[in-house]
Amino acid sequence: MPQPVSTVAERPPASKWLVLVLVCFAQFMVILDATITNVALPSIQQDLHFSDSQLQWVVNAYSLLFGGFLLLGGRAADLFGRKRLFLAGVVLFTIASLASGLSQGSTSLIVARGLQGLGAALVSPAALSIITTTFAEGVERTRALGVWAAIAAGGGAFGLLLGGFLTDALSWQWIFFVNVPIGLAAFLLSLRFVPESRLTTQEGGFDLPGAVLATGGLVLLTYAIVKAQNWGFGSGRTLGLFAVSIALLAVFAVLEARRAAPLVRLGIFRLRSLAAANSAILLVAGGLFAFFFFGSLYLQEVKGYSALQAGVAFLPLTAGIIVGAAISQQLIRRLGVKPVLLGGLVMAASGLLWMTGLSPSSTYAGGMLPGLVLIALGMGNTFVPLTLTATTNVENDDQGLASGIFNTAQQIGGALGLAILSTVAGNATSSQLSGVNGPTTPAQQADAAVHGFTTAFTVGAGFMLGGVLLIALWLRRSDVAHISVEEGAMVPA
Repeated sequence: MPQPVSTVAERPPASKWLVLVLVCFAQFMVILDATITNVALPSIQQDLHFSDSQLQWVVNAYSLLFGGFLLLGGRAADLFGRKRLFLAGVVLFTIASLASGLSQGSTSLIVARGLQGLGAALVSPAALSIITTTFAEGVERTRALGVWAAIAAGGGAFGLLLGGFLTDALSWQWIFFVNVPIGLAAFLLSLRFVPESRLTTQEGGFDLPGAVLATGGLVLLTYAIVKAQNWGFGSGRTLGLFAVSIALLAVFAVLEARRAAPLVRLGIFRLRSLAAANSAILLVAGGLFAFFFFGSLYLQEVKGYSALQAGVAFLPLTAGIIVGAAISQQLIRRLGVKPVLLGGLVMAASGLLWMTGLSPSSTYAGGMLPGLVLIALGMGNTFVPLTLTATTNVENDDQGLASGIFNTAQQIGGALGLAILSTVAGNATSSQLSGVNGPTTPAQQADAAVHGFTTAFTVGAGFMLGGVLLIALWLRRSDVAHISVEEGAMVPA
């Protein structure tokens, strides 16, 4: 089988750390947008006269194109240039953000949000692959990905605060307008300082059939997941969409195995480190996305917090993730990747289990905050080693592909986990209310809602512990031996 030649760079970067700052700057904009919109939805609905069924598409349009095009975006970065795809994504995301803020109707906003998701699908895998091709495996990459992981995990929590502030102080349009100066600065500085890297040749040309099948399968899979919350997982429409998406992805796999120059080299999944990390992130993202969603609902619907107050309440999560990511870098150099990853997952699961004790009368300091701190520190100590594991042992030629796979697994896992746990929470709430004789009081409704949230936290903790089991049994220390511990130290097999 013909092999692509090695990746080549246009020129060495003036400063590796400046490159890291620039790509993390753009990634922060993308991550921020995944949550910043949630707190502004009531204002958007009122101003643009969205129906309840239309309103969900302000979020779903973004998720659909983001999740569907991540894999293609990652591989396209390898083939056509990581800097080129990164800059194209920043431009598209920035223009779509401006269009979102200027939208005067529901249709135009939904279309603009979809274009934002497409831009994000170009930015995220290209940005991660720029980091992994700029920093060699070892201490430097560990430090660089520590910053990346802190941005990726902490940006979502900060989005809740910023969204609440902008919506309350200005208007919902500013949650989109804020991206314009950030995107413009990221584009101009990256154009000057970020080096280009790509495959110089790809025998057999671009795999267009593979691109269509992979993207179509992932878009349909994402659509099935987001609609399952309304239709139910057992409905004929949901099962039909799942069946078609799986069929498209199966045909894609058969095609790729036979092509001389496939879009995705299926052999990459034989890397135990990559396969284990991506399987784990499916579970971890499901638990974390659900926590953001139900934690925000608990504060606003049960405790009566405003959007801004809820955002402030999540600040310890952002701070804790940053602290945890910094600690993880030190622990990885001393203990190795696997022990730190297992410890982080256990800590995050413990935080979710703490949340199962919440009630309508719980205080923030005594009820939610301790669990928030455990989740934050656990996630900081999870995302750094997990990202390192997902990208270790991967040739530079495939770094964009590996980044696309990792981002896709995270997005699909988060969407699927949220859909499952939304169903679980809804069923738990309905079950408790069904036992009430006569009209329900506000107190009974609050009790039932919290019962649904805490049931979802329990299952979310189960997702996290499933990740612990998977990493413990599947990942070997020898699989992550290239990730440096203390310089000169040996990692046992």
